[in-house]
Amino acid sequence: MTASTRSVELTQVAATAADAKQAENLVALDVTGPLPLTDVFLLASGRNEPNVRAIAEEIIEKLGDAGAPLLRREGLSEGRWVLLDFGDLVVHVFHEEDRMYYSLERLWKDCPVVPLTVSV
Repeated sequence: MTASTRSVELTQVAATAADAKQAENLVALDVTGPLPLTDVFLLASGRNEPNVRAIAEEIIEKLGDAGAPLLRREGLSEGRWVLLDFGDLVVHVFHEEDRMYYSLERLWKDCPVVPLTVSV
């Protein structure tokens, strides 16, 4: 099974929003194989807590404009690891230090990469 077209479109909207706020190391993973509840994980890094919050807030705004309601949000006030659940898309915005520590790419290394059309 692969990610739906809509999930991939929303991933691109989120990646573009993250890129607009200078997110780094954008990676999208198709997690439909191991996870039945979501299609794509989008991972992004910010340089510091305010940058992480700005990236997350921009993603929330742009996906809302695209008709994707935010179902759950965690970690926004701390700005270290923000998790944004849009149903078929889950966005993880990390402080760069926390991203290295948790290394989700390594955990989900068997999942296919979803191509992004932003500067990554």
